[in-house]
Amino acid sequence: MKQLVILSGKGGTGKTSVAAALAHLAAEDRPIVLADADVDAANLELVLAPTKREEHIFMGGQKAIIVADACTACGRCAEVCRFDAVIPHPYPPRSAHPPSPPRIGEEKGGLGGWGESYSINPLACEGCAACVYQCPAEAIHMEEQQAGLWFRSDTRFGPLFHAHLFAGQENSGRLVTIVKQQARLLALDEGRELLIVDGPPGIGCPVIAASAGADLALVVTEPTVSGVHDLERILGTVNHFRVPALVLVNKADLNPAHTAHIAAYCQARGIALVGQLPYDNVVTTAMVQGQPVTVYEPAGAMAHALRAVWAQVRARLNDAG
Repeated sequence: MKQLVILSGKGGTGKTSVAAALAHLAAEDRPIVLADADVDAANLELVLAPTKREEHIFMGGQKAIIVADACTACGRCAEVCRFDAVIPHPYPPRSAHPPSPPRIGEEKGGLGGWGESYSINPLACEGCAACVYQCPAEAIHMEEQQAGLWFRSDTRFGPLFHAHLFAGQENSGRLVTIVKQQARLLALDEGRELLIVDGPPGIGCPVIAASAGADLALVVTEPTVSGVHDLERILGTVNHFRVPALVLVNKADLNPAHTAHIAAYCQARGIALVGQLPYDNVVTTAMVQGQPVTVYEPAGAMAHALRAVWAQVRARLNDAG
């Protein structure tokens, strides 16, 4: 089984549109499995219209929990928290008389005075556990939190593994690893020949997780100043992990000068430039219709260009050890 990961140094280059088209073309001559590793903003499903078969909970980082009955309201947790995640809640003393507000300088929790209870803001808690170790009453513990969901779905081109990371959650690299592992296991179990991974943009941990074990990386870029800069960064990343890379320029005709710069950059470093796709509104139209452009307009110029790209990618995959 071979693994192809499709990457981009920045968002908005057309990476997912290319991934959907290559999934269609690859499925014409071999059984494939798909993985959408952009778990922070998964959108491959928008083009492939999958039918969900399985849904699984993803447990992410831990958060601190204060047990109210065990809390002595000493305030030590609030003192040591660097993220202002501990929330004090003033409460009146137990008295038959109506409570009066605390006076300036009055000691909290003193006889006849006001006290405080504490809780944790889960959005602010970073899971460092400093409060757990510092609590003299051992009234705080860490609990693992649900950080997202991952799915197995069916598409017309093959099984798709994808995920949804909840807003503000961490461990996206770990979730990417789960999505890829599940896709790889199914490919091995069913004897599927190719795993296509629609990777996340950028160069961070999710990209590293998506690229792990890949036989080939196809880097999609665009002829802009930021596109050229981020192309250099992502090529440096995959080179560090010894993943062979190919480059595809999307919307190449919008800025011929930058396209020529990308071509010269690749030639100087011995990196194959496998295509220069034109700007074409049919890509957007196909996306709105929920189809890869090679399905929506199979005889069009864009589909023809993508077939030429796939021919080169397929040849490189066949040559991979």
